[in-house]
Amino acid sequence: MNVSVVVPILNEFENLPLLHQELAAVFDDLPGQHEFVLVDDGSTDGTIERMKELAASDPRVKLVLFRRNYGQSAAMQAGIEHATGDAIVLIDGDLQNDPADVPMMLQKLDEGFDLVHGWRKNRQDALLHRKLPSRIANWLISRVTGFPIHDLGCTLKVIRADVAKEIELYGDMHRFIPILGHARGARSIEVVTNHRARRFGESKYGIGRTVRVLLDLVTVKFTLGCFDRPMRMFGRLGLLSGLTAAAAAVATVAMKLQSGVDMTGNPLLLLTVLATLLGAQFFGLGLLSEVVARVYYSARNSSHYTVRERVNFESDDDRVLPGLHRAA
Repeated sequence: MNVSVVVPILNEFENLPLLHQELAAVFDDLPGQHEFVLVDDGSTDGTIERMKELAASDPRVKLVLFRRNYGQSAAMQAGIEHATGDAIVLIDGDLQNDPADVPMMLQKLDEGFDLVHGWRKNRQDALLHRKLPSRIANWLISRVTGFPIHDLGCTLKVIRADVAKEIELYGDMHRFIPILGHARGARSIEVVTNHRARRFGESKYGIGRTVRVLLDLVTVKFTLGCFDRPMRMFGRLGLLSGLTAAAAAVATVAMKLQSGVDMTGNPLLLLTVLATLLGAQFFGLGLLSEVVARVYYSARNSSHYTVRERVNFESDDDRVLPGLHRAA
């Protein structure tokens, strides 16, 4: 199996040579071809020059250099798009992930899995502003999405290239790769991996990222549950608003007829008007979302389903079929 190692990097001047040594030591003992795709996300500490030195001394090292900082998700997306291997390894550049875990994770692909994601069971981070918020977020995400997982924050993952290239990463969606892959039908497994304390540099993450994770969770929930059929969600909200408006209207008229309550001063009349307007807006949003979803799939020449395998069909090399994605 040919393997591409994708490393998003931001200001890892001291860590980069050590990471390269560890990766080289691991992959020198593995069969097949491999490459190290290093993606610089706007470093300002001399990391870029060090990356170029590594590329000059080792042809396996390939560089993708951003013009400015775009975030880890963008760096991973760029690395995946430039990867040429049959399997893609995602690993942090801060040496906290252990490259020695990669052969074990690649073995899981040989067992039939499509996506192997790490679990930092013995995490070497501060409790209050790193581990505790992470545990709470993982528990909440698991409950909301229905996807059982212990550690969404672990960057170390091994993914079949065709699956990785189906997943679109934007914003901070790199944390949800296992969930997004599972939604595309990937056979996933979580494995315990070694986690090491940071030796050099400073962490790029703090407790402030918790808010971003929660907001991204709303996006993921909508994307997984309603993106290909948005009218189901907005239509239900519209129907609920319509029923509320009808009930309030009936109550308003009944109070007028039975007790002579002034309708213009009855708050239920205002509720009737408000619920009617909300219902109309929800139905309108549903129709617009249906149009946007269809334009999205049409523009990408894609669909909301994926095909794992085709048997006894003519070659697909000369055309792109919706739902069928191939590694580059």
